Amino acid sequence: MTAQPPTSSRGSGTKYCDHAAVGVLISSLDGLLVFERVRPPAGIAPVAGHVDLHGGPEQAAHVEVAEEVGLTVTSLHLLLTAWRPNHCRRPTSDRVGHQWWIYRAQTSGPIRPSAQEVRAPRWLHQDQLQQYAHRTAAYAEGQLSEEQFTAEPGLEPVWVRFLHELHLVTLPDDTLSLIDQVL
Repeated sequence: MTAQPPTSSRGSGTKYCDHAAVGVLISSLDGLLVFERVRPPAGIAPVAGHVDLHGGPEQAAHVEVAEEVGLTVTSLHLLLTAWRPNHCRRPTSDRVGHQWWIYRAQTSGPIRPSAQEVRAPRWLHQDQLQQYAHRTAAYAEGQLSEEQFTAEPGLEPVWVRFLHELHLVTLPDDTLSLIDQVL
């Protein structure tokens, strides 16, 4: 599936959902770079954002990394593409979801997180990602309220299946299905 035509401003300055998103995994010996988003949705996640007017998914990946964490992408490798029915905080048509392109990036420069988008950036090893995945599972299973999950989030729900498919976390299929329902 290709990205939908950008619909980002319609003259009002409001950014509308283009139903196309990128995610970028940045790794080091310290783990995977993740952070809490300043704006919804709640959860810990890698760099991600809409394709919008960036010229395509690859260019959007470069822009989002620079905007969110201040790093320069030196190389990108496409890991997977998938449609996910995740909700968007932006105004949208009646269609819910995004076509995702997930990349692994090599980067250079110091991390300079955007105060408008990023809270508490950190590097997590696979066992720590797994712990956060279990917290998201507890939320999906009704063991945590939305307020509890927002105050102390697990992985952003849309990211749990991506990280599972990339063998970075492991959860049973029935738990993944429950998490998919909170997207």
